[in-house]
Amino acid sequence: MSLATTLSASGFEERLEPVKGVRLRWFVGGEGPPLALLHGLGGAASNWIELAPELARENRVIAVDLPGHGGSAPLPALPNLEPFADRVGLLLERENAYPAVLIGHSLGCVVALRLAMRSPELVGGLVLIAAAGIGSTSRRARYALAVSSLVQPGRLIAPFRERVARSELLRAVVWGNWATPDGTVISPTATLGLLEGPSLHTDTTSAAAALVEDDPRVDLDRVRSPAMLLWGARDPQVPVDDAFEYARRLRAPLRVVAGAGHLVIAERPAACLDAIGSFLDGIS
Repeated sequence: MSLATTLSASGFEERLEPVKGVRLRWFVGGEGPPLALLHGLGGAASNWIELAPELARENRVIAVDLPGHGGSAPLPALPNLEPFADRVGLLLERENAYPAVLIGHSLGCVVALRLAMRSPELVGGLVLIAAAGIGSTSRRARYALAVSSLVQPGRLIAPFRERVARSELLRAVVWGNWATPDGTVISPTATLGLLEGPSLHTDTTSAAAALVEDDPRVDLDRVRSPAMLLWGARDPQVPVDDAFEYARRLRAPLRVVAGAGHLVIAERPAACLDAIGSFLDGIS
């Protein structure tokens, strides 16, 4: 199995340029209405390896490495996640890719929400998958995120990602319990995509600290874009109760994927594509 299972190998063009003083890496592929993919904490654009190529069949897809993640430079001293949203907005303007539907996972959902509040003219819709921002502000989540940022398990495992991808047993061990009830459902391709970023990260700690301080609920009435929530029914990190609260506050539909955990974009890519496609059809 080759380590070349990246977005570049899937036909995406890699770009690495400064955006408001911060060097960002992002990938662009496909033609059509613009979509922007925003990964979770400790992730990277490559996390979308199962979804991005399929979405690019009918859309112009921009998958971003958020600051401090993957190939993007860090942006320290974050009061909240608005500086992340600011850079994403400037990137969309540079690509002339707006209004874009923002598809976020976990932390990426909070970034998407902040951009929708800050620059609504850039956002045509929101797909929020396993969104952080509610449960992630609890004391338990603060402790878990602090420990994870210190230990950085992804960085420890990343050098062995090819071996993990080949072994069903190792995939079960690496992904089981903390991310999904069954790590074996995460494919070898998805495993490589999920583990590609950690070896490149320069600062995920600042993002974690900003995340636990950034509760978007108080500002959700400022969101005017159409939205949809997508959640794993057995998510061990952000409970389904958070999904119902988001859906109620945003007046948005919610689709729950049976048996899936926090990494639903890798566990159930077909279900995610179906939900995203239905949402895009509904707002077109």
